[in-house]
Amino acid sequence: MSSAENRLSVPDCLFCRIVAGEVPADVVASTERAVAFRDINPQAPVHVLVVPRDHHADVTQLAAVDPGLLADVVALADEVAQEHAGGQFRLVFNTGAEAGQSVFHVHGHVIGGRRLGWSPA
Repeated sequence: MSSAENRLSVPDCLFCRIVAGEVPADVVASTERAVAFRDINPQAPVHVLVVPRDHHADVTQLAAVDPGLLADVVALADEVAQEHAGGQFRLVFNTGAEAGQSVFHVHGHVIGGRRLGWSPA
């Protein structure tokens, strides 16, 4: 079985479908374990989502099950930020609907490209 066949995937998950190439996305970087693509509703000049190829509902679940994969996601986020935001960025993981998570496949938002203010809510 190939590593692609071993991947954790959920058929109706938008991000699993993007990872599988079933839904188009503006991919800016990828590794064997993660994919980075532009947000379709950017909140800053640089707004890229970084997702693991394996499906995990949120960042706390990913950290508990596979901390190495979380490290890979953060490393790819840094790579994207270095290339697209001069290395200065915000990395945000929303966890739960009330915190703003709308797709329940863990994803980090790489936000940058301008001076960012602070509005936590």
